[in-house]
Amino acid sequence: MDLNALRVFERVAATGSFTAAARHFQRAVSSVSRQIRGLEEAVGQPLLYRHTRAVTLTEAGLRYYEEVRDILERLDVATETLAHPGAEISGTLRINAPVAFGQRQIVPLLHHFQRRYPLLKAELQLNDRVVDPVREGHDVTFRVGELTDSSLVARRLAPMNYVIAAAPTYLQEHGEPESPESLNNHNCLLYQGEMGRQRWYFQKPEETKATPFEVTGNLYSDDAISLVQAALLGQGLVMFPTWLIADELQSGALVALLDAWRCEVMPGHRDIHVLTPQRRLRSRKVRAFLDYLFESVGPLPTWDRWRE
Repeated sequence: MDLNALRVFERVAATGSFTAAARHFQRAVSSVSRQIRGLEEAVGQPLLYRHTRAVTLTEAGLRYYEEVRDILERLDVATETLAHPGAEISGTLRINAPVAFGQRQIVPLLHHFQRRYPLLKAELQLNDRVVDPVREGHDVTFRVGELTDSSLVARRLAPMNYVIAAAPTYLQEHGEPESPESLNNHNCLLYQGEMGRQRWYFQKPEETKATPFEVTGNLYSDDAISLVQAALLGQGLVMFPTWLIADELQSGALVALLDAWRCEVMPGHRDIHVLTPQRRLRSRKVRAFLDYLFESVGPLPTWDRWRE
């Protein structure tokens, strides 16, 4: 049995796509297709239904996939342990995170982690859509908000604490808002993503629920970093989590506003979670990264210490 063919089959089955599997292994789609045909001939029955836009597993293919996936993951763990029995961590760590969070927090953290383990390689995929970590082959996935993946091990990393902020130059020209109602007189720079245009919610400590306020401005963007840059130039106000703008708040480049209110971009309070497929927790590189992550972030995340 060709081990490479099994790995190719696992990726095709997980992604439902010959193209995605070919991209993963950096080879031609025709090569992937030939390996799958060879595997099907070897086992004596079809494993996949080929459709125009997708690939699905046959009943036999589903049973085979579940067994193959488990075998490959156990083989990878065994190989990792045998090849590097000492303290050195190696292999490839696959991480998925929202774009801005990955850029601001994961990249520097990963830099220090890889300095500790120089043999380790990393694949960092950043996007703001919700992906299936198992289908995509991720070891660690960072997610904000409600969780629905019951097959994954989830750990709470930190709360999402939002701040209204503006540059000193903007405040010198327009003054500070005294209440959420006064935001109608200010230029609010709004994030606009898959969930639509950002809304701003405010809640005082004695209140039981947050109240939405309709705010407007002259710039909307699906890129949070661009909105932060516009705010730094004095264009208007932004509402973003502390993990995104903590450095600017610490340096005074941005000034926190409306401190008497807790602010959010949707009702309720959201957290940042780390998701890991159960089987991946057996991997030394995954366990080492998770230990380093929680040790580095700590009970009070570094990005929430800017007021100290």
